[in-house]
Amino acid sequence: MGQCMGIRTKLLLSIILLLVISFSILLFTTIISVDAFISKQIDSEIAETLRYLQHQFYARAETTRDALLQPVSALPVKQRFVAQDRPWLSDALRRWHANLPFIDFLTIIDSDQHVFLRRYAQTEGGEYGMPDLVKKVFKEKRPLITTEIMSRELLAREMPPSRLYMSLGKNSDSAMVITVIVPILGSQGEVIGAVIAGDILNGDTSLSLHLRNLFGDAKHVTVTQNGTSIVSNRHVEGYLFNISQQGLDQLAAGQSYAGEVNIEGSPHRTSFLPILNGKGVLVGSLSVAVDMASYRNIKDESTRNILASAVLAIILSFGIAFFVSRRLAEPLRCLAKGVCMIEAGDLNQQVEVDSGDEVGQLSRSFNSMAKALAERDATIVAKTEALQQLNGLLEKKVAERTKRLQLEMGMLETILTCMVEGMVATDRENRVIQFNPAAQKFFDTVPHRVLGRTLSELTTIEGFVQLERITAGAISREPGLPQLETLLDVKNRRLRVSVAQLVDSDDSIAGLILSIREVTPEEEVDRMKADFISTVSHELKTPLTSIKGALQFIMNKSKWLTSTERELMTVCQRNTDRLIRLITDILDISKIEAGKCEFVYKPLSVTELINSAIDEIKGFAIGRGITVINNAPIDLPRIFGDYERLAQVLSNLLSNAVKFSPEHKVVLVNAAISGSFVVLSVIDGGAQIQWSDREKLFRKFQQLERDDMGSRGGTGLGLAICKEIVERHHGKIFYETGATGGNCFSFTIPVCEGYHEG
Repeated sequence: MGQCMGIRTKLLLSIILLLVISFSILLFTTIISVDAFISKQIDSEIAETLRYLQHQFYARAETTRDALLQPVSALPVKQRFVAQDRPWLSDALRRWHANLPFIDFLTIIDSDQHVFLRRYAQTEGGEYGMPDLVKKVFKEKRPLITTEIMSRELLAREMPPSRLYMSLGKNSDSAMVITVIVPILGSQGEVIGAVIAGDILNGDTSLSLHLRNLFGDAKHVTVTQNGTSIVSNRHVEGYLFNISQQGLDQLAAGQSYAGEVNIEGSPHRTSFLPILNGKGVLVGSLSVAVDMASYRNIKDESTRNILASAVLAIILSFGIAFFVSRRLAEPLRCLAKGVCMIEAGDLNQQVEVDSGDEVGQLSRSFNSMAKALAERDATIVAKTEALQQLNGLLEKKVAERTKRLQLEMGMLETILTCMVEGMVATDRENRVIQFNPAAQKFFDTVPHRVLGRTLSELTTIEGFVQLERITAGAISREPGLPQLETLLDVKNRRLRVSVAQLVDSDDSIAGLILSIREVTPEEEVDRMKADFISTVSHELKTPLTSIKGALQFIMNKSKWLTSTERELMTVCQRNTDRLIRLITDILDISKIEAGKCEFVYKPLSVTELINSAIDEIKGFAIGRGITVINNAPIDLPRIFGDYERLAQVLSNLLSNAVKFSPEHKVVLVNAAISGSFVVLSVIDGGAQIQWSDREKLFRKFQQLERDDMGSRGGTGLGLAICKEIVERHHGKIFYETGATGGNCFSFTIPVCEGYHEG
């Protein structure tokens, strides 16, 4: 067997390996970091230059747009244009062109897109050569800046042959033109014409000189037309043809491209930005290229410096490690010898301590350990006896805690047995683990039929189908959410079920607790209360109607009344009307809740329903200066419902929207299809309802006071009646905040089956 390496040799080899690995990682990460930093700097410089180039590309067009906006919006220009004063407008074109000398052509067209006047050419009439762009400007009524490829034929109509030859030369059939179209609006906001200005880039030596002054020769900036350079600060032949096919495809698709190209035999980092015309079609590109040679020199120099530093550091570290390992190894050999003697049974070993470092501390610790070994033997015996006593005491406490736990479990069992409310508990697999006597009474079953079984296995027992559906939704929710409540009808009993989650220490659902309470007597009391309110309201309505008639009779004879008496009679009549409305609303909601209100369901037109409701509140809206707009599409399917009741819901929502919107605002009525329902929405421009008040919206006798408008009157029953009517149509009504402010009340009505899609 060969001799093993000593600790000194192992320490030296470990230090050398550690140094090599450390400096290799450092070298690798440093090179990567330098490379990433350089790439980031290049990309940042290119992006900043490209943004500035794009700004300069459209700077003259924006100047043209701003310079033309002021005169075309002036009254004299509009009046002269309407009067077709060509001499005056021709002089105006001359003045405008004097202020914009870089513009190559100026043309005025009328509202039919026919040429009215040109700056240079004398031809008039005929449709302008870019009808789609002009139509877009006329529709949007705002200026448009676009880059278009114009044919020589179209440009020949706009400018004299000499200027055309300077821009296109003899062989070019088209040119890239930055086109500015500014609409001329009449006194009513209608479009009566437009001014079109064009800046031809081909042959524009001033733009190339401007780019050279801005960017110099350090960067290569280029404007291309369909792959051909037309403006650049440097001339490079075949520049675009060095791009990869992927880059050319991206530019053709209208996407930006970044990559590397060779320019004059030198690698360059470049980025291209597509130029799209008004239809979104690629007509050219803007590009910036930066020479990477200087950046690569920086990277190579940094790599050489790091390598030289690493080699020097490894050599110095190896020399230091050699001398340190020699000093550390000798005391460790002495300690190893002492350990072998203790292993043989000699506990009186002591080593010489001649240093205060970690090795010296280890030697002192060894001496202390050898001295303490004998003492530890006696201590172990004493500790063993104490441990036996502690075990006896622990067993006694465990017995006491077990007895107390059994008592608490008995108390809990007694509480569950004596509870009037039913209690069902399930584990995380939805198995029933607790089923108290009250629950047994409600479901008319015994515990052994349900305990240990999942709720899905108990669906043959009446009521457990609904329980299984409720718990399935509760156990799939996030832990910590509020408890769920629902109503069940089981064996002629009305039961209210509350479902709460059991959350363990890991914040996961360990099971569910179902609290079941019979509410049949409570609903009977509510029914009796509703009947009483309905009876009292009905008895009050008759005398109030008589009072109203008497007041109207007296008011008709008001010529014998004083102004004070007439004012008091008006107040009495207004309050009588308010009481009658309140009683009518109470009777309506009582009939609906009691199921005594008949609903005549039939296919209905959504458009007719909305128009009817808008007509009903139109006078009220006009009085407050509010515009009500029907924004619903006309091709909606017919809905199935009671026309009068749905009109009552929509009229109530519109009345509230008008009532609580500031004056001179707009109220919108929207409608859309959502599955097998049509969603109707009323959106106002008032202040949004506070969070604390939103839960009161559909409760009876709840009125909200807005800080901005105070109380606007009402019975507090309108939204409650709307809720009952919508629910009788198997829909739902809800509140949302408006997308741009305000409030949005929406309700759903089922689509008529014959018109339902899918």
